[in-house]
Amino acid sequence: MMEPMSTSPAAPAVRRTRRASTTALTVAALLGLTACGATTDPGAAAATTEPAPTLAATTTVDPTTTTSTTVPPTTAPAPTTTAPTTTSATSTTTAPTTTSTLVVDAPAAQPIAPPADAHAQEPIIEMGSIAIPKLGVEMTVYEGIRLTTLDYGPGHWPGSALPGQNGNVVVGGHRTSGHRVFRDVDQLEAGDEIIFRDDTGEHTYVVNRVEIVEPTDVWIVDPTETPTATLFACHPPGSTAQRIVVFSDLAESVTT
Repeated sequence: MMEPMSTSPAAPAVRRTRRASTTALTVAALLGLTACGATTDPGAAAATTEPAPTLAATTTVDPTTTTSTTVPPTTAPAPTTTAPTTTSATSTTTAPTTTSTLVVDAPAAQPIAPPADAHAQEPIIEMGSIAIPKLGVEMTVYEGIRLTTLDYGPGHWPGSALPGQNGNVVVGGHRTSGHRVFRDVDQLEAGDEIIFRDDTGEHTYVVNRVEIVEPTDVWIVDPTETPTATLFACHPPGSTAQRIVVFSDLAESVTT
């Protein structure tokens, strides 16, 4: 059980805003549970690693056109034949088309209120994958923040921004239970990459800092004015005393 709520420290001046006190309390309640439960692993088969999709190049080649022309013989004692004239083939290759953008001009998304029962079952919905090259992480991301969903893999907080969108993409994950996808996030440093892949393309975020915060520091899920991503889990490993939070900024979004 969570201890009585205490007043949250002030949010950093960079990109963070306070939410209404009632929302903060309910969000804090879930932060006290999310990514910290030692629930039973549903099995590796239920949470397989999604292979990284690739961008397919589109190449268009014009068909070869050959024209032969024979000049008829002129009037003369002996016929004269002119050799046919041939037009060489022309081949044109069109490079694949991709769009790269760093900011999506749209209102920042708002995370939903946490569920009343963090242990309840919810639909298992795959929404893409997350890769953290430095840690060797490549895993499916699911929609939802209940512990039953996080047992399958990292969960996207519903209502928070989607990868590549304006706002804060909030993702929670286990460190010592389930698949332990965020077990080594304490090793991340400024400049390390976090890559999301989904139906819209590939979205690369770059870590700017890693912080240890209190469970009452609910500002970590607040919307941001620029495209950001926030990963969080319990800290230290095996304890619910604090939270480890990885803050990152969108560096490149390549859509297909």
